[in-house]
Amino acid sequence: MESLPSIPRSREDDFTPELVAERRRLAERAAGRELPLLGGRPVAFEEARGNVENLVGFVQVPVGLAGPLLVDTTAGQREVYVPLATTEGAMVASYSRGMAWMRAAGGATARVVHEGLSQHPVLVFDSVLEAIAAAEVALGLADELVALVAGITSHGALVEVDPRPLGRRLVLRLRFTTGDAIGINMAARGADLCSALVAERTGARARYVHGQDVEKRAHAHGQQQGRGRAVTAEVVIPRGLLAQKARCSPEDLVAILETYRVGYAELGTQNQLVQSANGLVALFLACGQDPAYVTESCNGQLDFAVTPSGDLHASVWMPSMLVGTVGGGSGQGTAAECLEVLGCRGSGHGNTFAELAAATVLAGDLSLMAAFCSHEFVAAHESLGRNRPGGA
Repeated sequence: MESLPSIPRSREDDFTPELVAERRRLAERAAGRELPLLGGRPVAFEEARGNVENLVGFVQVPVGLAGPLLVDTTAGQREVYVPLATTEGAMVASYSRGMAWMRAAGGATARVVHEGLSQHPVLVFDSVLEAIAAAEVALGLADELVALVAGITSHGALVEVDPRPLGRRLVLRLRFTTGDAIGINMAARGADLCSALVAERTGARARYVHGQDVEKRAHAHGQQQGRGRAVTAEVVIPRGLLAQKARCSPEDLVAILETYRVGYAELGTQNQLVQSANGLVALFLACGQDPAYVTESCNGQLDFAVTPSGDLHASVWMPSMLVGTVGGGSGQGTAAECLEVLGCRGSGHGNTFAELAAATVLAGDLSLMAAFCSHEFVAAHESLGRNRPGGA
């Protein structure tokens, strides 16, 4: 595989039309076609049909390229430029820095290890005993519920029925596979049909399709059981590379993460990554994902360890990555162009996109933690993030 060239930059003026055009040509080469919408051509209004109501236009968010990012994925080794939409100065540079270290170390490895979009409709009964009995009925209806969902979709499937009594209520946890789509609408429709059938067979007094509402919020179920795509990424960074490029050691990074974990425990947070929301929301905006799902997707664990040879092993675990490369906003406008830059537009790329997203998060967390260790964080923001009110 021919390596991608480094992204051109200028210390004097990084925003000249010539330099922006040069970087866009790199993106076009990666996508295999021209990218006129990223270049500023207006998006046709009809491309937003089904994604928004009362359309007035399109929000413009700057898109920068990070990378190249080198990752061994389930689809093989991929080297890509990562489009990130953001207004936070220094962020794209930070992610590019981490990606450069990972590339110099031979690349990261990322894998989706579990798939399943859960929905949690709730049925209400008059007594605890009725809810317990209804759970047994629901389990006995599993084959019928699977067939019911098969009748509404050719891309997804109901793969688990897990009824759980909660007092006089029954949480009907349903897990779906969704192919390369995020699959929220399909799963919601399937959950509505399934809960209606169980309610009819059990005499429930009420039912709510989102009775235990897991959508777009951090929750313990997502951490423990996963939701969407559970994905992990890892890399080994040589000690010498860290000393030269990051001006810190593996032991420095292990020590700062230990301190962060103490702070996380006191906070009670379910997000024990460092800046995962930064990279994910920028990637989601660029690639037509629903940014509200960052609330679930950004949660997970960062791990640093010193290897027996004295190098740094770094990894992230993200159990609830909610992304898709078909459906939603992924096929329209600049989102389609950005997915093509990643080589992830359309069917067959859902898991690869999730794996590239996890590797991106790993790169950003590596870079930021190293900047904290070397006390370069504030200086980087002063140098690159200087868009202050009034020009201060």
